[in-house]
Amino acid sequence: MRPMPNVTRAAAAEAARNPLAFLAARWTPSPRLVRWSLLAAVVMSVVIVVTGGAVRLTSSGLGCPTWPKCSDASLTATPTLGLHGAIEFGNRMLTDVLCVVVGWAIVVARCAGPRRRSVTRLAWSQFWLVVANAVLGGITVLVKLNPWTVAGHLLLAMVFVTVTTLAWLRSREGDLPARPRAPLPLRRLTAWMVAATAVLIAAGTVTTGSGIHAGDSSKVPRMPFDWLDTVYVHGGLACLVVAMSAALWIGLHVVDAPRDTRALARNFLFVLLAQGVVGVVQSATGVPEGLVAVHMLGICAVWIGVLRVAVSLRERPDAAPGLPAQTEPPLAAAV
Repeated sequence: MRPMPNVTRAAAAEAARNPLAFLAARWTPSPRLVRWSLLAAVVMSVVIVVTGGAVRLTSSGLGCPTWPKCSDASLTATPTLGLHGAIEFGNRMLTDVLCVVVGWAIVVARCAGPRRRSVTRLAWSQFWLVVANAVLGGITVLVKLNPWTVAGHLLLAMVFVTVTTLAWLRSREGDLPARPRAPLPLRRLTAWMVAATAVLIAAGTVTTGSGIHAGDSSKVPRMPFDWLDTVYVHGGLACLVVAMSAALWIGLHVVDAPRDTRALARNFLFVLLAQGVVGVVQSATGVPEGLVAVHMLGICAVWIGVLRVAVSLRERPDAAPGLPAQTEPPLAAAV
């Protein structure tokens, strides 16, 4: 056997030591590919929220009664576990698809040129959030769908939606310092609206945790709150967010803000109103599973919408020719 040339050995050693840097030196994805790859992660983050809700709505939360195996005797679902086992195991397998999408997002973000550390760090954050949510999902199974851990599982999934959305939006910007596109009072109103929307979503998990969809056909403990009281609180918060959204939309028109920002604020208001209609109807009709699933999809649409509105109130132009791209911490750069 002929000895390996020194150049080849050096390249192999470099690839083993830092494979992403090795690949980045030899391949540069187009900006379009980067944006679409990060958008795919956003789509998968929504899919994982909706399918997780489908597991609960079909009473399949304990279809696989153990974790990380599906049962004490098998890593995968078996015929004895029935349809519930197949549904729960199928949702677990979606995590593998999610890992592939997130892994690809990390690769293209790292290989993009010029290197943008803020986007790369946001992409890596997605990986750690997938790991954390998988562990919390396992704990949720082990504690037999304790409603507090179920709520935490959803909220952590929404954090994942946040990071994928911010990474996608950041990839569409340049690297110069951010410049405001609306007056300070409207930017402050938007910040409060984001906070109120986050509280609204958290309150929704309490409403769910006090309601009838426990996630399993057997008796599962619920949160110690009167369900109607949680509905009223949740509805009141929704009215507050709608009022803030309407005020922002009107304010943006008054100051003649950029057209795309006004359009995003209008669309966010419409999504809020549609989500409110679904919420009222599902509460008045006994919380049917189909409407709850639509409502969960609406949660993602509302949260992504408010993040897009917030980010649209600033702009980051591309770096001037001959100037290096600037870098900053991921969350500070994305908000």
